[in-house]
Amino acid sequence: MSNRIGKAAYKPVGVLLGLAAGTVAGVIFRQVWKVTAGDGEAPSATDEDRGWGEILAAAALQGAIFAVVRAAVDRSGAVGVRRLTGHWPN
Repeated sequence: MSNRIGKAAYKPVGVLLGLAAGTVAGVIFRQVWKVTAGDGEAPSATDEDRGWGEILAAAALQGAIFAVVRAAVDRSGAVGVRRLTGHWPN
């Protein structure tokens, strides 16, 4: 029963945190790209003027940043739910 309480409490929190994580990760990625590439905008996969290496490097960097931010946000949300409910959301 206690596991269900944690899961139920975390579902709406998890959805909101997921949206926030995506937004934060996007902001961080744009700033990191600006500093590392010296370019204002990261390339899109269909940008004809950019090479494969640049496009794949941007995608890898974006994915890594998103994964780290998402994990940090999810973990923080789970800790918050445990503090509020006394149950860990598995």
